[in-house]
Amino acid sequence: MNRSGFTARPNRGFTLVEMMITVAVLGILAAIALPSFLDSIRKGRRSDAFAALSAVQQAQERWRGNRNAYTTSLTPQPGDDPPGLGLAASSSRGYYSIAINAAGASSYTATATAVAGTLQAGDEPCQRLRVRVAAGNITYGSAGPVGDFDESSTNQCWVR
Repeated sequence: MNRSGFTARPNRGFTLVEMMITVAVLGILAAIALPSFLDSIRKGRRSDAFAALSAVQQAQERWRGNRNAYTTSLTPQPGDDPPGLGLAASSSRGYYSIAINAAGASSYTATATAVAGTLQAGDEPCQRLRVRVAAGNITYGSAGPVGDFDESSTNQCWVR
């Protein structure tokens, strides 16, 4: 007991200042970690485009093995004869739309474009991924929403 006749209780809990400091520190950590986390998610989801473009490559080679040119048709269209590659126009998880932009006797270009409204649409330098086959040579490229494709060997989107 102290002089006033009351026993002193130990302090329990946190003060408002301590709570505010904790919330501020957590906010700063989240602001630093969240963009890095989202970039990691986007990078991992690029595999959806890689798999879809790989399926296009394999189907195109099967197609070319039976015909004298590559095709521009992913999916069968009414009245198509022959009926296209039989592939979906979107990637398996739906993060990318797939298109064959050009095709000829010895070349084709296939592009995977991030679907608007998904997290992948914010993947600026890698929003569009492309595979180009010309006379047996394969080049991989990437680009943002507009502009030319980067097909350099240092392309950050196609880690090989």
